[in-house]
Amino acid sequence: MSECAMGNNMRVFRAKYKMSQEKLSELVGVTRSTINFIENGRWIPSALLALKIARAFEAKFEDIFFIK
Repeated sequence: MSECAMGNNMRVFRAKYKMSQEKLSELVGVTRSTINFIENGRWIPSALLALKIARAFEAKFEDIFFIK
């Protein structure tokens, strides 16, 4: 079985919504550092956090997160 990695479009959506990492972190209840780690692929969010992030952008989970 090959390993999979999760990618995301958070930077694209933040630009679209003109939203800082700080603002997104406030909306979903985590630190800015956590948002940075997720956005840069250094940490995979829990399902709940990923859904909160998608909701913050009024998007579907699969529009934000994908398997590489």
